[in-house]
Amino acid sequence: MDLKSRHPYSITLKQSERLCPHCEIPLQTIDLNLNSAFLIERCENCFGLFFDPGEIDILLESTVSNVFAINRQHLDTINQDRYRTDKKVKYLKCPVCRVLMNRRVFASRSGVVIDQCGSHGIWLDNGEITHLMEWKKAGGQLLHEQIIGKRKNRSQTVHEYTAAPSGYPVNSPEIDLFETVTSLIGRLFY
Repeated sequence: MDLKSRHPYSITLKQSERLCPHCEIPLQTIDLNLNSAFLIERCENCFGLFFDPGEIDILLESTVSNVFAINRQHLDTINQDRYRTDKKVKYLKCPVCRVLMNRRVFASRSGVVIDQCGSHGIWLDNGEITHLMEWKKAGGQLLHEQIIGKRKNRSQTVHEYTAAPSGYPVNSPEIDLFETVTSLIGRLFY
């Protein structure tokens, strides 16, 4: 995706030291001019984008706001329309350190598999930032936050139930006795 038709930007550095993981050419540093300077790297050949840690969240927050509802049907449609069957699975080198990046899904139901270096940032292929913007407009981030909240609640509930032996209240003297006896038996036989 060429950003000229999507968002005004200016090139601040024609060639950076970072290399495109597909084309192996130096990336351009561009300023998206979001309320202040907002610099990301872009390949002028394949239009891939490299974001430092946290920058995708800032970009999505500043370009897509006032989303209060989840449109599941639209989320499904976005992913069906944008799913690329011709795209081969390929591990890419980080534009900074040149170590292979991890592939992971950006967020629940986003439909975008990102390439991420744990230290330096995230690479998005051509069109994937538009896909994420549409995902967020359809309530994808709200759905993701709901799913994460449910997982945390389940995890806490499981922890509460497994913290004490069945039938004993948490922090009871019976638990201390149970743990002591269990520990003794463990030492005797192992």
